[in-house]
Amino acid sequence: MSSKVQTIRGTKDLYGEEQISFDYIVANAQHIGSLYGFEHLTTPIIEFSEVFDRSLGETSDVVNKEMYTFTDRGGDSITLRPEFTASVCRAFISNGLDHQIPLKFFSHGPLFRYERPQKARQRQFHQLNFEVLGVSSFRADVELIVLATHLLKKLGIDSKVELNINSLGCHKSRLAYRTALVEYLSKYFSELSDESKIRFEKNPMRILDSKDENDQKIIQSAPMIDQYYTDEARIFYDNILQSLSDKGIEYIKNPKIVRGLDYYTHTAFEFVTSELGAQGTVLAGGRYDSLIRNLGGKDVAGVGFASGIERLMLLLEKGPSSKRPITIIPISPQQYGYASSLVDVLRFNDFTIYFDLDDNIDNSKRMKKALACNSKFVLFIGENEVLNNSVMIKDLDNREQIEIKNNDLIDHLHLYKSF
Repeated sequence: MSSKVQTIRGTKDLYGEEQISFDYIVANAQHIGSLYGFEHLTTPIIEFSEVFDRSLGETSDVVNKEMYTFTDRGGDSITLRPEFTASVCRAFISNGLDHQIPLKFFSHGPLFRYERPQKARQRQFHQLNFEVLGVSSFRADVELIVLATHLLKKLGIDSKVELNINSLGCHKSRLAYRTALVEYLSKYFSELSDESKIRFEKNPMRILDSKDENDQKIIQSAPMIDQYYTDEARIFYDNILQSLSDKGIEYIKNPKIVRGLDYYTHTAFEFVTSELGAQGTVLAGGRYDSLIRNLGGKDVAGVGFASGIERLMLLLEKGPSSKRPITIIPISPQQYGYASSLVDVLRFNDFTIYFDLDDNIDNSKRMKKALACNSKFVLFIGENEVLNNSVMIKDLDNREQIEIKNNDLIDHLHLYKSF
């Protein structure tokens, strides 16, 4: 087979059980989001590159190494969306929504990053995304963590993850910490990796993210940001921790969770698992009170989180149970039109129907298909059923078979909750 008709490396097709699990996760996220007042926002998968350059920063690995960027025919630099937050904030600005705050947005869809494909990490991947704009209170951070906990519990994977949380402090806290961190790291500058040396000049906090083994040894004794909190920052963080405790949400304080960009403030949190190897972060979020201003908008607070759908799929113990269909079988081609009309009636009443569109197919094959798709009932329609305005209904679980008048059929089917 030609390589041109294969999927591109780092992408995959979704179908069958995987697609069912994918849809199940998205549907639950959207439903739970609606309970918390989130409205659905869909942004384009392409943006002007400046949206991400200005939001992620020139020292970001995403900008430097991972973005799919190209020049279009009009000469503009265009980027495939690598993350949601910048796009959501761009949509907030370009649609003039500042007079409608506070706003809560739920988004989901594909994202694109050029990196080495591995388990739970593809070049085209999908995320759930929740953002709260225009609320500076710590209560928004707490509500998002509660929502995340609710979603993970609904999916049955809450026992497989643990919440890690940190505070990045306010702007003054970060400035003081940056000074202390630079002073410490300067003693070991010659020992840092080449990448960390670059980060030292532009964004030293990113060194705390380094995966280099020697860098990790150096930063083990580095000062922690909690030593530099202002009173405002400490109170904000303490309020969040106390609220989580009051709600019975367990957490681990992890001072090593950082965000390297200046617009991040206060809360940074991650739900992590040990079941996905190196890709242990299942859901991550934080507060970004300066991002909208950095993108050219007004000074509007923001906080949000995102979760990789593929990683959630890997943690599901089992996929959602599919709704069991009803199979309708006309005994002969003469009953096909009658059967087809009944199919329409049942589908309009929200029943899942399997009905073979080939009216000449052998009925034994129809029965095999009914069993293969795990039908609860088979409805047989023959000459007598047409005359009597009825169907012969067979329960495939207990093999019982009875004749039901069409007027009573829907009520009869609604008695069964197992399909």
